Amino acid sequence: MTNAHPIRVFLIDDHEVVLQGISVILHSGHITVVGTAPSGKRALEDCRMLQPDIVLLDVRLQVGEDGVSLIKPLREICPKCHVIAFTAFDSPTAIARAAAAGATDFILKTISKDALCATIEYAAANATSRPDSKLRKLTARLSKRSLPPDINAPLTPREFQVLKIISLGLSNQEIADSLGISIETVKEHVQNILRKLQVKDRTQAAVWAVRQGFDNL
Repeated sequence: MTNAHPIRVFLIDDHEVVLQGISVILHSGHITVVGTAPSGKRALEDCRMLQPDIVLLDVRLQVGEDGVSLIKPLREICPKCHVIAFTAFDSPTAIARAAAAGATDFILKTISKDALCATIEYAAANATSRPDSKLRKLTARLSKRSLPPDINAPLTPREFQVLKIISLGLSNQEIADSLGISIETVKEHVQNILRKLQVKDRTQAAVWAVRQGFDNL
């Protein structure tokens, strides 16, 4: 890959050894680490000034700070940057939350050096995740709206789609962000789902969905 200028990367992780290690790994002619931060507040201040091309973000930061919640404000202050979620926890819920917030890709900390660099290069060049990424596979699965013929439930295609996302534990706002619809519309879908499935709340609806295998569809 050839670039007119190096890809400028900012790292956010609450472990100093990780920040130092990734900085060394990414040191090359076409990728440069322009800054690091252990917390969200510090990261937002620095990214506003530095305007990196890529932000590599740990989704689990210090106690009380949710890394995923940083994705939206990062994209607002750095409209041209791409956020790659970076974590040790392989969780479909974390992937779905990151996607809903606007992450470009989602990778695990077990990734190889070459794969890490390739992910950063792909995101910078294409503004999207790699074809084989966990994020792309999950969002493709969630985008399917056809109800399987062997499941007897009076749900519309959109309600089926919303129920799949509910089964991952996402909030109404995250569902709205994920589907590009208003939160009021999501609430209406949720109420329809509860009524049609004859369950009392979202938790019961999620349990029903998991038992039906919705989380694997």
